[in-house]
Amino acid sequence: MVWIDGKSGPGTDAKASLTISPAEKSAISALAECGALPDNGPVPKEPDGGGLRNTIYEQQTRSGRRLTASRLLLYRVLVPLARGLLRVVWGWSRVVSIVGTEHITASLGTAPSFIPVYWHQHQVFCVKHLLDLRADGVKLGFLISPSVDGELGAMIVRSVGGEVIRGSSSHTGARALRDYYQALSRDGVSPAITPDGPRGPPWKVKPGAVLLAQLSQRPIIPMAYAASRAWKIKWDKFVIPKPLARVAIAVGEPVYIPKGLDAAGLEQHQADVELRLKALFVQARNALK
Repeated sequence: MVWIDGKSGPGTDAKASLTISPAEKSAISALAECGALPDNGPVPKEPDGGGLRNTIYEQQTRSGRRLTASRLLLYRVLVPLARGLLRVVWGWSRVVSIVGTEHITASLGTAPSFIPVYWHQHQVFCVKHLLDLRADGVKLGFLISPSVDGELGAMIVRSVGGEVIRGSSSHTGARALRDYYQALSRDGVSPAITPDGPRGPPWKVKPGAVLLAQLSQRPIIPMAYAASRAWKIKWDKFVIPKPLARVAIAVGEPVYIPKGLDAAGLEQHQADVELRLKALFVQARNALK
């Protein structure tokens, strides 16, 4: 396990030290120059709770409709279709490399939950890898609104083996932080967080995951994946591997955030996590060469 401040346990208060090699930094810069990394151009700025709320939560929250029998029937038809589509995408690609799963095992040896963090564009196979580790003790959770519309997302999550965190219908980041904290500490659920989602800018870490890690004293486990052939859609070049694509997954070392940090210290940790995520993508991409 690596502590982000270079010390040997939680709660220490020291300057952060980054362990990304010069070669990895050069590779990140080269990928950015050739357009392999998303372009962080202007993105509409709207409140999003520090990146804590995931896409499902954000899109399913604003509804006061009732769960009628006809709507429930529709959801029951849509759920197997959505699950089947996911399994088709998972099945038509071949995972040729997984590096770093031992970091998840080591984290679960010290606490029943952790905070998986990956870019919004890397959800498809990062989620699959974590779901595949359920037998090893990983309870992957997603924050979903308790609204009627949110029930569809909840049903899909349960159908693929995920845990549903029924969050507050409030749009405040503080409520999302509370819901995640309770899932981590009380239920042993590891809540998935895309730190640049749902609105971006892409590949920029917002403070939510770092604050949650500090509050809960659970580690952040950064992840990334790369595909040899893929469709890239939406504002962040969301990655959907094409048929027969090769996929590589990289899992980083657990990162703990000490208590007692000021705003500058938290920003330093945000920058650190951001660099680690980018370096993991480089590692995954290199595994396909």
